Amino acid sequence: MAEIVWTREAARWLENIHDHIAADSPWAAHGVVEGIYNKIQLLHNHPRLGQRFERIIDREVREILYGHYRIAYLVKSEDRVEILGIFHGAMEIERYLK
Repeated sequence: MAEIVWTREAARWLENIHDHIAADSPWAAHGVVEGIYNKIQLLHNHPRLGQRFERIIDREVREILYGHYRIAYLVKSEDRVEILGIFHGAMEIERYLK
């Protein structure tokens, strides 16, 4: 079972998503954050679940989708993944994953 480690940046992204949605609907914000978190939990048993982010070749960066969001993570080993960020699908995430 892989350990899931959140970077500070990823935690900030998730908090910002929550705050943005909560300005209109705290209930919806909670649902989105919970859905993202639950999707990430799948990585415990399936660390290579997501599609490889091909633009980065020196590291195994992958992404899984939840609604309009792209969850970027780094596979360090079969036993460890690092959540790098959660991005809206319209964003060009490669500038954040250098």
